[in-house]
Amino acid sequence: MARNKNTKAGRPANRLWGGRFAAGPAEAMERINASIGFDRRLAAQDIATSRAHCRMLMAQKIIPVKDGRAILKGLDVIAKEIESGRFKFRVALEDIHMNVEARLIALIGDAGGRLHTARSRNDQVATDFRLWVRDAIDGLDDALARLQGALIARAEQHAATLMPGFTHLQTAQPVTLGHHLLAYVEMFGRDRGRLGDARARLNECPLGAAALAGTSFPIDRRATAKALGFDKPMANSLDAVSDRDFALEFLSAAAMAASHLSRLAEELVLWSSERFGFVRLSDAFTTGSSMMPQKRNPDGAELVRAKAGRVVGALIALTVVMKGLPLAYAKDLQEDKEPVFEAADTLALALEVMCGMIADMTVAEDAMKAAADGAYATATDLADWLVREAGLTFRAAHGVSGQIVRLAESKGVRLDEVGLAEMRKIEPRITKAVFGVLGAERSAASRTSLGGTAPRRVRAAVRQARKRFL
Repeated sequence: MARNKNTKAGRPANRLWGGRFAAGPAEAMERINASIGFDRRLAAQDIATSRAHCRMLMAQKIIPVKDGRAILKGLDVIAKEIESGRFKFRVALEDIHMNVEARLIALIGDAGGRLHTARSRNDQVATDFRLWVRDAIDGLDDALARLQGALIARAEQHAATLMPGFTHLQTAQPVTLGHHLLAYVEMFGRDRGRLGDARARLNECPLGAAALAGTSFPIDRRATAKALGFDKPMANSLDAVSDRDFALEFLSAAAMAASHLSRLAEELVLWSSERFGFVRLSDAFTTGSSMMPQKRNPDGAELVRAKAGRVVGALIALTVVMKGLPLAYAKDLQEDKEPVFEAADTLALALEVMCGMIADMTVAEDAMKAAADGAYATATDLADWLVREAGLTFRAAHGVSGQIVRLAESKGVRLDEVGLAEMRKIEPRITKAVFGVLGAERSAASRTSLGGTAPRRVRAAVRQARKRFL
């Protein structure tokens, strides 16, 4: 019988865990089992976790102080090697934890083997990963705040810049560009809130749960939790090593933020098109065509829109991994990191690009105002006037306004170009005062209710947004 080509006869077992094994893994098994290709990104967190664990072991007299000091010095050397790019990561050692431990033993000898006392890779990776996600949340919160700042600045600049508001992508009522941009400030504020909530919930420390059942050594879990900036240790050792709710919650918040970015990106794609002509994106965030010299393609916005799918996909991928796992740890959990890493990287890049586009875009105010004045956008203002001044019920006023819109359409004119006599044939109670509400500027200025689009409301909202978010 032919030997499996993936098997290497005599291949040694991993010396850090292979006492139970007479031979090493098949080559294909080694490749599928190794995670060092991506979990090396946990290096800083892994060393921080090891330092805290070592100091606790010394304080509890679980390992000799001499050995503990040697371990700490060795970890300092390894940290510098990794930061400088001189550290040699080895696939045969599977993951970041065993790469660091093997190097530690090579540097300081058998004392390095004491570091793993009273811990498992299960609680070690759970702790490292929480630290990484916590750092990622802090970075993304900063990026979201910068984007909010860019949007608020443009909203203040364009507090009175008229544009059409849309429903169903059909012209609805006049609004201001400032009001429109502040809607996204609110969305991204909620995204920051969700990320903050996720951070608060993940800030419990798994370290000390060991493989799944805790440890018989007299460890001090509160000390390691405090040293690593956690609020407290996790309460249940089984949950500590197997929980990835924090990663799913992070991905859920990231997916929602990416969806909001995608919506804004879609608007920039539309607004920068010739058919809209509302904004112009500079050379910094557009590309040309290899064939058509006249083209200016909004590729920055299009790619932000597309990359939202990658973040949503990461959430789905990890949800599927988690849905069928019994307690406690299973190797499936090795698949938790790549979706999280990719989502965090993708969202960070998309935020940077969007922030640049918002700050950089040129607004065509005249084109926006012309669009706001067209398409009968003040029909609702006409109906409201009929309620206030002519005493009609709103439903009756709605019907009269609809008839006047139909008349204007048939004549190819704006609402304010329909003659008073013609309007009075439809509703005799209409007076010339109605023309005071049929302009887009007056329409927007009249929307003074809380949260409305009136320029003075927008300027007040800008001031409040700065206080709330920046």
